[in-house]
Amino acid sequence: MRFDLRSPGATATQRADLHRTVLDMSSWADQQGGLGSIVLSEHHSSDDGYLPSPITMAAAVAAVTEHCPIIVAAAIAPFYDPVRLAEDIITLDHLSRGRAMIVLGVGYRPEEYELYGLDFDRRGAIADQQLERLLDVLNDARIGTAVPRVTPAPYTDPMPLLAWGGRSRAAARRAGRHGIGFFAQNDAPGLKETYEQAAIEHGHAPGLCMLPPVDTPLIVFVADDVDTGWSEVGPSMLVDASAYAEWNDAAGTTHDTASVTGAATVDLMRQANASHRVVTPEGARDLVAEHGLLGLHPLCGGLDPEIAWPYLRRAVTAVQP
Repeated sequence: MRFDLRSPGATATQRADLHRTVLDMSSWADQQGGLGSIVLSEHHSSDDGYLPSPITMAAAVAAVTEHCPIIVAAAIAPFYDPVRLAEDIITLDHLSRGRAMIVLGVGYRPEEYELYGLDFDRRGAIADQQLERLLDVLNDARIGTAVPRVTPAPYTDPMPLLAWGGRSRAAARRAGRHGIGFFAQNDAPGLKETYEQAAIEHGHAPGLCMLPPVDTPLIVFVADDVDTGWSEVGPSMLVDASAYAEWNDAAGTTHDTASVTGAATVDLMRQANASHRVVTPEGARDLVAEHGLLGLHPLCGGLDPEIAWPYLRRAVTAVQP
């Protein structure tokens, strides 16, 4: 279940309600059991209010849940002071009792780098410096060799779960070189091999490696009647899809990322039957059987919580053991 709080045109009260709804939905779904994970994303300088502070939100989610994994995917590494990031990760690690994972990334929007006063053209080099320092600080916190050092030690031994996200071989090499997991944005040929080779060459055992196919259904709504479902939630899914497409076009990248579609209308999105879907409860069970997951984005595109709640309840009920 994913949240990013994108909601164009929302008032301050509506945004506050959406933040609260993230916690309410997370708590409710966690109590039902069987929830795969809660995923929180990060972007900046977005007129639709996209979540800029996912680690803060992850801490709030950790406080209202007990069982489900919490994934920040992705935190944009160059925007963080690595020492403070290590402290925030350790705090989240204790709050969640080891349920949280941070996926770091380099980002792709120049305006975000401008906001932080950083050179977009040096983003890879900055990311390498920040990641190396972060890992050193976390390791020193665990074994207590450096003075001064970050305290306390992490809850998770040897350290909180980290991964690098991206869709390029450079991203795969960065993850392997630093000995952390790799969360790819697609299953492009060679990514897995590049990651594993880089890890082994630098003395690390390859870790968690996720490579979702581009057409993996990661934004799914469960409706008793599919036509009604598309009329109710299709426009909100298109808001989400269109915003990502605009960002990709501006960055000169392609729409080859799982959960992103180039469909320009609700009808085309429905015809594609790929990343964005509306299915019946039986269809939801079929997706779980085929893909091993049911990707939910209940507040997608700023969907009204009153409309979103029944879809979430149907989805969870449909796939419960």
